[in-house]
Amino acid sequence: MRLGVLDIGSNTVHLLVADARPGGRPLATTSQRSVLRLMRYLAPDGSITEEGVTALVDAVTGAKKVAREEKVDELLATATSAVREATNGADVIARIEEALGQELQVLGGESEARFTFLAVRRWFGWAAGHILLFDIGGGSLELASGADELPDVAASVPLGAGRMTIEFLPDDPPGEDAIEVLERHARKTLQPVVEQFLAQDRPDHVVGSSKAIRSLAKLAGHPVPGSSGIEGMLLPRESLGSWIPRLARIPASARQELPGITADRTFQIVAGAVVLHTAMTLLEVDELEVSPWALREGVLLRYIESMSWG
Repeated sequence: MRLGVLDIGSNTVHLLVADARPGGRPLATTSQRSVLRLMRYLAPDGSITEEGVTALVDAVTGAKKVAREEKVDELLATATSAVREATNGADVIARIEEALGQELQVLGGESEARFTFLAVRRWFGWAAGHILLFDIGGGSLELASGADELPDVAASVPLGAGRMTIEFLPDDPPGEDAIEVLERHARKTLQPVVEQFLAQDRPDHVVGSSKAIRSLAKLAGHPVPGSSGIEGMLLPRESLGSWIPRLARIPASARQELPGITADRTFQIVAGAVVLHTAMTLLEVDELEVSPWALREGVLLRYIESMSWG
């Protein structure tokens, strides 16, 4: 069976098409992304502007066309924090559903964390033991921790890389004073959830699963000896921290010349680095591993499990 997951996030509208069969891993066949950076389209009252809604609808319409061309049997459409939290979110969702011709599943922050944790658990396997997960999107940071298929603790905090760039690092380059202000804000925002995560067993694996973290791993990390590909990367906190002052002095146009920093992430990568480094520091994490599977794969896996294959 051919399934599609349409992830309408804060940065991108991303379609993943995969062939699925009972008892096996889904096999990805197509991945198509439209870069939106929805945080650019937020009005002062917290609504998504008409320009932003039009861009969303166009991206969704394009993804639906690709899904049809790929002969997708079932399209699973989800929306995350930017749409969920907009003051006109209900109207935006209605227009997206009209363009799709189907219902949109709007995920809460903890649901995002749980779906992503499921994907990471499946990628690393049961032998991985206790996993601590970090996932940075455009609007929020998700954290999850546990030793089973679903986490014992999951949290979502409004520290996404796009949101923090707009609120705290609007200048290009931002400079070190702005970085310090963002770091203080990140510490304050994370403080209410830190204790419950530190109360968990020490993790056997600390994992980062988002595009922002993969980019930072390519920039500041190193491969596990004998491995290849992004899933073999380690990102040390010390190395990440040493890059932050340098990134803060480099204009966005020059950052995309650095390893791993793509054009769609160049504006947000500094905020993502500050948030991740602060979270790793507060949760006493020295380094993390990178997972190529994240939210989309988690949605896909959960749906496959819920099906009656007959």
